[in-house]
Amino acid sequence: MERRYSFTCERDLAKRIETLAREYDLTTQEVLHQLVAVGLEEIQSDE
Repeated sequence: MERRYSFTCERDLAKRIETLAREYDLTTQEVLHQLVAVGLEEIQSDE
C-alpha cells in the first residue's frame, strides 16, 4: 500500500533536487524517491 509524505526544505536543497531531475530527465518526485532509497540503504549497511 502506497503512502504519501511531504516535507519542507531550504531553497538551496530544492534547487539541487531540481537540478538532478533535469540532469537525469526525471521528475522531482522520482529524484526524492531515489534519494530516500539510497539513504535507507546506507543506514542499513551501517548497522
